[in-house]
Amino acid sequence: MTQVNVQDAKTHLSELLHRVERGEEVVIARAGRPVARLAPIDVVWQRTFGTVALDVPEDFDAPLDETELAAWE
Repeated sequence: MTQVNVQDAKTHLSELLHRVERGEEVVIARAGRPVARLAPIDVVWQRTFGTVALDVPEDFDAPLDETELAAWE
């Protein structure tokens, strides 16, 4: 586990995050006293790709009849 001071953590945050992504824990200290810990989290990032099939009728933008219009109001 590596310990860095706040100023170094602010200056090298991206580098510290890369180290954490590789599994290392980093402790951030203020005046030599540990105050926080950066640690990897166990999250599996998944993105679902897909399509939605829609059947759009030809008159989808036609004006509503009076009954339908009254129902929306």
